[in-house]
Amino acid sequence: MVRRTKDEALETRHRILDVAERVFNERGVTRTSLADIAKAAHVTRGAIYWHFADKADLFCSMVARVTLPMESPACQIDHSLAPDPLISIRDLMIGILRRTSEDPQGRRVFHIVYHKCEHVDEMKPVWQRFNEMRASCLLHIEQGLRAAMTRGQLPASMDARQVAIGLRALLDGLVSNRVLDPDSRPSEHQAECLIDLFLNGLRAPASPPSRVAKRRTPITA
Repeated sequence: MVRRTKDEALETRHRILDVAERVFNERGVTRTSLADIAKAAHVTRGAIYWHFADKADLFCSMVARVTLPMESPACQIDHSLAPDPLISIRDLMIGILRRTSEDPQGRRVFHIVYHKCEHVDEMKPVWQRFNEMRASCLLHIEQGLRAAMTRGQLPASMDARQVAIGLRALLDGLVSNRVLDPDSRPSEHQAECLIDLFLNGLRAPASPPSRVAKRRTPITA
């Protein structure tokens, strides 16, 4: 009897999360109340509060069922230990993009996170978690870039921090576009080309055109 009660509670929890995922996706996080979720899930608000402290806790639990792109194990790899740090960073970015294409539930959750979760006070714990996650990923990319600089793959004068921010911004944009409109998103090949364009530009920075001094014609009387 106790086991059945636990199983029923777990089933109710999963149903609430499934419904929350759907309602958040349809209405946005701010415009959705716990009462809305309770009604759609055919449970009482008390049942929701039995499983979740508040809407932010419910939202975080929904997100935790899938691995966010910047939370994947690949993001925790120490690129500085890889045989080729730049290839390691490239594999990381492409792996994240592939995951947003291959996992339908993950794609829905990513869509909610990127496009349906507003920056409001009640979601402050959520965004704090995301910022910590993105900061960790940024640090690992920066470490990989510094290793590439040490090995002579990149110019020693390069600002690794700023370049890492640029790479993360590129990745954020590609993921955001992929989950916003699957029909108009860049193809996997196009996305890889954009990543390669960025990384190859770092390997061989363009030199400014040389200025040839004009020779003055002597003035004769």
